[in-house]
Amino acid sequence: MDGDPVVAVAGTPASEQAPEQDAATAAYRPGYELVAEEILRLIVELRLQPGDRMPTENQLATRLGTSRTVVREAVKILSAIGRIRAQKGRGLFVANDAGMLSSSRWGSFFLPTDLDHVYQLFEFRRVQEVAASRLAAARATPADLREIEAAVETCREGHLTGRDELFDRGDEDFHLGVAKASQNPFLVEAVREARRLQHQSSIIGMRGSVGGHAEEAVAEHAAIHRAIRDGDPEAAARAATVHLDNTLEDYRREIQRRVFG
Repeated sequence: MDGDPVVAVAGTPASEQAPEQDAATAAYRPGYELVAEEILRLIVELRLQPGDRMPTENQLATRLGTSRTVVREAVKILSAIGRIRAQKGRGLFVANDAGMLSSSRWGSFFLPTDLDHVYQLFEFRRVQEVAASRLAAARATPADLREIEAAVETCREGHLTGRDELFDRGDEDFHLGVAKASQNPFLVEAVREARRLQHQSSIIGMRGSVGGHAEEAVAEHAAIHRAIRDGDPEAAARAATVHLDNTLEDYRREIQRRVFG
């Protein structure tokens, strides 16, 4: 998804942005989303590491020029996606659970609402998942193929019945299933982490929206599965490339729609 107008406001304090936003942009970026992004930027600027104590809600509100209520909503979002941890009576901390991948520290620099980061993440996913699909076509076991096929059908059922949570579960199972079929545990963890970070972007910037690519995604998943089942590494790589490129294009269209209507 393109949407450079959103990037233009990303580095400005939340308190200075709201009056300048038009109705379409305001609908897309409410105050707590902007503040959530500013808090993530602050973590990077202060070089806070997983487990480090953060400023209090009052201190954040003063520093970011907003209200404590808005900060509290932003904290709820960041806690839900595993970026910070709120401990009653102790304060706020940079999350240090397994989801943060503290050994690689990806989560310490990724900003879910920075479109440059989102595009780079898609670029990284393309490298990962094309490689995983190619390897899966050469290495998948019968059990792997059954798992991938079941995920394709779960996605299809979720799309046909309008059950987004079912589609999302099938989508997650599909991509991780292909990675597992590569028989490379490093690829599995890389795919898992990249998708976790993309989910953060969706929650903060798009409120979980999938966009209009669901029907095509079902067909694209099926094409990847067929190529892996047929033992054709190059066909699997091509199908994975098409899927990731189309997913990014859908993301761009959705951002444009939300910003410009």
